[in-house]
Amino acid sequence: MKRLFAALPIGVAAMLASSTAVWSETWIQIEAQPSLTQATEAAQRYSASLPNVVGFDLPGRWHAIAIGPFADDDEADAYRRSLLAVRQIPSDSYLSDGSRFGAPFWPVGASLAAIAGAPAPTATTDAPVEVAQPIAPAEETPAQARASERELDRDAREALQVALKFAGHYSAAIDGSFGPGTRNAMAAWQIANAFEPTGVLSTKQRDMVLSSYRNVLDGLGIARVSDDVAGIEIDLPLGVVTFDAYTPPFAKFSAKDGSGVQVLLISQTGDRDTLGGLYEIMQTLEIVPVEGPRERGERAFTLVGANDQIVSHTEARLFDGTVKGWTLIWPAGDESRRQLALAAMRESFTPLRDAVLPDSYGAGGEQDIDLLAGLEIRRADAVGTGFFVSDAGAVLTTSTLVENCRQITLDENTEATVTSMSDGLALLTPTTPVAPLAVARFDAHLPRLQSDVAVSGFAYEGRLGAPTLNYGILAEHRGLAGETDLLRLDMTTLPGEAGGPLFNSAGGVIGILAPHSASSRALPENVSFAYDMEKLVSFLSEAGVTVAASEATEALSDPDLVELGRNLSTLVSCWTD
Repeated sequence: MKRLFAALPIGVAAMLASSTAVWSETWIQIEAQPSLTQATEAAQRYSASLPNVVGFDLPGRWHAIAIGPFADDDEADAYRRSLLAVRQIPSDSYLSDGSRFGAPFWPVGASLAAIAGAPAPTATTDAPVEVAQPIAPAEETPAQARASERELDRDAREALQVALKFAGHYSAAIDGSFGPGTRNAMAAWQIANAFEPTGVLSTKQRDMVLSSYRNVLDGLGIARVSDDVAGIEIDLPLGVVTFDAYTPPFAKFSAKDGSGVQVLLISQTGDRDTLGGLYEIMQTLEIVPVEGPRERGERAFTLVGANDQIVSHTEARLFDGTVKGWTLIWPAGDESRRQLALAAMRESFTPLRDAVLPDSYGAGGEQDIDLLAGLEIRRADAVGTGFFVSDAGAVLTTSTLVENCRQITLDENTEATVTSMSDGLALLTPTTPVAPLAVARFDAHLPRLQSDVAVSGFAYEGRLGAPTLNYGILAEHRGLAGETDLLRLDMTTLPGEAGGPLFNSAGGVIGILAPHSASSRALPENVSFAYDMEKLVSFLSEAGVTVAASEATEALSDPDLVELGRNLSTLVSCWTD
């Protein structure tokens, strides 16, 4: 008998009439079967002695047998224990929030509304027998259980510890020694399954512990994969993934039967620089969430990322002039099964000599600027421009860009924090030392009307890898509503340029490009605005930044102005989740 051990909390109940309805109440899931015929037979069998038995479709080909719904977890757990005490349900039955349940298949022809509105069974009225009876004794005495236990070899004793660990009762070393930690785990399992807590498992109880663990292993289908193309041998959960394609540097295994699990085998020729580059690149992918521990050494790294949807684990290391490793991506909320697969992959991973995935193997991944080997690259929620205003790397930008960010990066790899924000402006401080190639020098002279100006900014939001220089004319010393801290520009700009420095022809900074107005009034394309130099200097002074004055009077050549803009400007990225 196969059972599932995870439920993903994904929200509240959807419409009952849907064929993929979500059941957000608490249920006792007692069994899962891979075929509808087996599941229907099981549901019919349980219904003969238990009330409120309902069968639901699960993602993939599985089908769940459940009892419920219950008002809350406490009520459901009390009823579960009452049934366990009289052996009415399997010992590995567990509480589920119903979020993975799809359309019901049992009772046949039952009204969905009737199922959802059925009164919950209770331990005092609906249990099939009197639950106040004493706990059922074990089928062996403690002495007999110890005698049968002594016949176990070391492998069998270690296997039992592994199964107890999977059940959540054992956390010490897997050493085959049944000391106090193992005895306490056995007693805890007995209590959880309504047995007398002797601390010694009977033959039948050992079989129950091991069968629950093996049922999950059977569902995962962990088996040895020897990939001669990638040069890697490893145990993979082939029950939930299947080979997809080679997209160098990855051998990709995609989800099977809607499991949501993915595996990447990493294989490429390289050295320490290659390893370091892979470490940085992996963190730009959607499959590696930003939250999680990172560990990087000279010859290996580990990346773990998690959000409310997935948990991603990557390990890679140098091996004989190659970089080899693996990534496991698993749906969030299914931690017990993930840990089983993770342990199997980690313990079995073996790089094979004289084999590495060629860079040119096959057709490669889909070609797209937002894809790496067919994998989607994680992009910031908002991107704009800033520029350096101190030798310590402080950056000035617009507050609109960074006011709602959970994380801010400069040039995609340096984290920064907001240290001051006021009236449309924000000052960013990098969390690690930065040595800017240039620092803004401000021109205190009021620029002449109709004079040439230029903005350095990331008009294409970093896709070109460097800022562009945009030319225009200073049209007015104030905004259209008479704002004295604005400069009106005759210049067509793009949103990514907001926050970029506004230069006069000599390279002096005379302002910062303001973001496009959210006004409902549509202005001509060539109308843009900048906060003037006086506003910038006042803000920076209050923030404790000493500004540098520009003494230049001669116009810079176009190449020199472009170089100044590139040295001074930095890409500012905002991440909100």
